[in-house]
Amino acid sequence: MVDNAHVLFKANDRSYFAILKKEIRALAHTLNFNERQIGEIDIIVAEMASNLVKHAGGGQILARLVRHNDNEGIELISIDNGAGINDVNKMVRDGESTGNTLGLGLGAMQRLSDTFQIYSVKSWGTIILCRKYVNGLTLHLKPPFAEIRSVVVPKPGETKCGDSFFHIENKNHIKLFLADGLGHGAEAARAVQEAGIAFANCQELDPPDILRYINLNVRKTRGLVGTVAIYDIAKKTWNLCGVGNISTKISGPTMSKNYMSYNGIIGLNLPRVMNSHQIVHEKGQYLIMCSDGLRSRWETLKYTGILRYDLTILAASLNKDFTRTTDDSSVAICKINT
Repeated sequence: MVDNAHVLFKANDRSYFAILKKEIRALAHTLNFNERQIGEIDIIVAEMASNLVKHAGGGQILARLVRHNDNEGIELISIDNGAGINDVNKMVRDGESTGNTLGLGLGAMQRLSDTFQIYSVKSWGTIILCRKYVNGLTLHLKPPFAEIRSVVVPKPGETKCGDSFFHIENKNHIKLFLADGLGHGAEAARAVQEAGIAFANCQELDPPDILRYINLNVRKTRGLVGTVAIYDIAKKTWNLCGVGNISTKISGPTMSKNYMSYNGIIGLNLPRVMNSHQIVHEKGQYLIMCSDGLRSRWETLKYTGILRYDLTILAASLNKDFTRTTDDSSVAICKINT
């Protein structure tokens, strides 16, 4: 089971740089990075923050710990609403710059990262994704059977996140659960963490039955809303069911459809009758779930070519354009690579 929430740092002014660097360094120190690797992470963070201030008028950096198989690492995402980069490949080459600088920022980030991607659109802004792993990454890895990505961010000013995303993979099924605790802060976070534990312990495979099991185990919390999606590997079908205002969309080459959740609150008033939606998988299809920390009319068609990138880029783009900033926000995406 994986439960991921990002820490959000503002990078709107150089006065934030020291605090930002210190806190991300402390996060990296919780893993077994050596001092050389810690220094390289410092450089990535410094270049990200510097680029945001110099070229975009400020922005955000998201940070969290990640795992690839048994390999732990740190993920850093830079998000801005700047002018965009006209020629990304040119700007990554050392010595190229749009300002009066040495132009080493993007090139240094690329060299020091195990995963490095940039998505940039003129007059829209830029998203940079960097991941660095304790044991590095083997080159030319085969794409995973399922690419599962999320961006989960607490309400600005909160240290605990009341949204959370959990997933479990085995040889027969992929199980996803996006949860949003009522309100925000510590009590909302406790509700979704207890729901996540129940989700991990539940042996049921029908989403309504999983939601009923979670409901029984979170009655002493303030409650939550959530959606469960199960992919059956043998049957090549999705089954999903949700309670409350989690919006879910499945898009593919031949269809794009939104799925409605039932009214209610998990832990307080679950609907008596719930049924699963079943969707047959097709190549190129992907599933997106968003909490109500994003405005309800989000869509993905505006992001030209974005599906060629790591799905974290799409999740970060939706968060960038549609987050309300008045609540925790979460986006979870899954694509089956068959």
